[in-house]
Amino acid sequence: MKSWEFDEVDSFTTGTVGRPGQRVFFLQARAGSQVASLKCEKQQVSALADYLGKLLADLPAPTERPMPASMELRGPIEVGFVVGPMGLVFDTELDLFVLMVEEAVPLDEDGEPDLAALSDQGRMRMRLTRGQALAFCERTAEIVAAGRPNCLFCGMPINPDGHPCPRMN
Repeated sequence: MKSWEFDEVDSFTTGTVGRPGQRVFFLQARAGSQVASLKCEKQQVSALADYLGKLLADLPAPTERPMPASMELRGPIEVGFVVGPMGLVFDTELDLFVLMVEEAVPLDEDGEPDLAALSDQGRMRMRLTRGQALAFCERTAEIVAAGRPNCLFCGMPINPDGHPCPRMN
């Protein structure tokens, strides 16, 4: 089982490896020499940033922000696990977000979690400042926007090598 607990992180970011249409998305947390890189879906990164953004809208603006260079993925990337459920709360006493990420667990033939995999499920828990959360939201917007453009006619992504649009047949 891969597990991380970060009371303070130097950096929390997202990034991709690969070209548009074949990108692999990652969440990455760094504290000192410890690095946790988790493979995830574009929709998971986007949903996390959207939710963080909504929570940030109700809080005072952060006074400190991470340096832009710290928002780049640090390689080489070793995948800790594939992201499954996530939970996020804001601790008003500490003035910090607490993010919990669990590993995706395969389901058995009845649609129930595989008990063997569940007992070895990876987890990552971290605390984030408002500045780190805002920088993550901004970075996510850049990363998502850098993907494939959508077709004007059908709305589906256009691959670099073309697009068979169902509406243009």
